[in-house]
Amino acid sequence: MDDGPSANWSLTQASIGQPVSDSPANALELRGITKNFGAVTALDDVSLSIKPGSIHALLGENGAGKTTLMRIAFGMVKADSGQILRDGGLLELRSPADAIAARIGMVHQQFSLIPAMTVAENVALGGKGLYNVNDVAARISEIASTTGLTIDSRARVANLTSAERQKVEIVRTLAHDARILILDEPTAVLAEKDIGELFEQLRVFASAGGSVVLITHKLQNALDHADEVSVLRHGKLVLNAPMDAASKDSLTAAMLGSAPQEQGITRGTAIRSRLVARVGPPFVEVFAGEILGVAALEGAAGPLLRSFAGRAQTGSGKPGSGKTGLRVGFVPENRQEEALIPDLSLTENLALKNAGERRGIIDWKQLRDNTSTVIREFDVRASGPDATARSLSGGNQQRFVLGRELSDKPELLVLENPTQGLDVNAASVVHQRMKAARDSGTAIVFYSTDLDELVDLADRVVVVGGGRISDSPPDKSEIGRLLLGIETAEHPVA
Repeated sequence: MDDGPSANWSLTQASIGQPVSDSPANALELRGITKNFGAVTALDDVSLSIKPGSIHALLGENGAGKTTLMRIAFGMVKADSGQILRDGGLLELRSPADAIAARIGMVHQQFSLIPAMTVAENVALGGKGLYNVNDVAARISEIASTTGLTIDSRARVANLTSAERQKVEIVRTLAHDARILILDEPTAVLAEKDIGELFEQLRVFASAGGSVVLITHKLQNALDHADEVSVLRHGKLVLNAPMDAASKDSLTAAMLGSAPQEQGITRGTAIRSRLVARVGPPFVEVFAGEILGVAALEGAAGPLLRSFAGRAQTGSGKPGSGKTGLRVGFVPENRQEEALIPDLSLTENLALKNAGERRGIIDWKQLRDNTSTVIREFDVRASGPDATARSLSGGNQQRFVLGRELSDKPELLVLENPTQGLDVNAASVVHQRMKAARDSGTAIVFYSTDLDELVDLADRVVVVGGGRISDSPPDKSEIGRLLLGIETAEHPVA
């Protein structure tokens, strides 16, 4: 079989269920990879082997070099030194096109889909030959029947949930005959149900001879589903082992160099006489000095959070509580499209906050000073206030956005999946910032797909699902029952 992509867009000659090679060689091998960005050494003599038919977890805190290493494996970045081997043969990657020809695919942490196009049109991008929607739809159906990754080929991407967009990214990669699948934080925006389904599909792919490289900060996902694990720290490979020889503690210590400092769970004492915001009907209220957690099935939490943030209309036609002058901080789930303009500097991105409300001449010196303060206080790994947002890793972008939104001490802070893509240390810092803001009197509304995070942080929880909104204590089993509709919810959504 030809190892490159088919010239016809239907790609019907390829079979996901057929192993690439009977050779005992590693499916992918990186030897002595070194990469410098100016004076910064991103990777220092890293060697990594990926076996056929396996799921290999690649771990490390933000900035450890994981994504850079995999971008080198995908031909996006050229290493300063080292070799790449595919099935035992030396591989020269000058661009992602060469990687795709070698049947290596990568799904990036930031979605690369075009929202205005349909699923089929996005899947077709990068293919060869004439575009035929029926051929592409047939290929998508073929992938669905083999892996369980079902998606409507006619749907417009702009109308899809985050979980569905993630699925399209993977389907597009498989449609190009990828036998090595690199996934960068694939579960960051997925609900628990979708995470389970994703790993079932990845296991089917691996069992059929494919190889998966899983970049993740969610240690439990790696422990539960990966066969092998490698850990990078400060650009060096510090651990490589079969997963059954690893534990959460050993992986955490390898990632951080020491065990993280655990913070005890503390609950806020909301000043119930000071209502900060109310949206509905049915009414959901948040008070000063409390963290209100929102649990929901995929896509269901958005309208409620956007109403609190003043970004959507409530049933009464008024955004949020309708209170004028309310200082609201908002951290959306999609950083690239809604929180940042990637090609602008961090100072310019800081200036975007409340831009429509300011009048007069912009004091750029003050804004640069404010940006430097955010960079310092939120440990944003950036060269300075003039660095572009695009130059930051996903985790650093998230820290910057959170710092920007907290910079004017808002009365209400609305967060969508605030720790997605963050390592354990960075997530801990975000949690501490949330608690500090709550303790200073800020009302916080946050949604997370991680029920453990909700339980640990929230003083109260509302569960959105099945056309209802229900109150719940911060108890994982109770939240789970309400999400599944086992318990009778109290308040139907109007």
